[in-house]
Amino acid sequence: MTETAQAPQTTGATRHATWFRAVAIAEAISWTGLLIGMLFKYVLSDNEIGVKIFGPIHGGIFIAYVITVLAVRRPLRWSWPITLAALAASIPPLFTWFFELWARRTHRL
Repeated sequence: MTETAQAPQTTGATRHATWFRAVAIAEAISWTGLLIGMLFKYVLSDNEIGVKIFGPIHGGIFIAYVITVLAVRRPLRWSWPITLAALAASIPPLFTWFFELWARRTHRL
């Protein structure tokens, strides 16, 4: 009889953590794109194509981030203060990425 190696099964919490991380990083990247678009529109060239492209993208990912935070809080066993911190991180540029790093380091993901 030989033993066969089985791939480790992904737990629900791991799937939720992976999903949260992906959306948090996407939100930070979309913020970066929007900030670059705003730099061109208001400082460098008065060209608003970057804002027209990244504005709706960022808006959609922002909404996805808020929904994701609310969806993963229970499976990841986040308290309300942690949940509110995750939601607050969606307001300043790139803070969703910083929150994701902090949550990973403190074993909340």
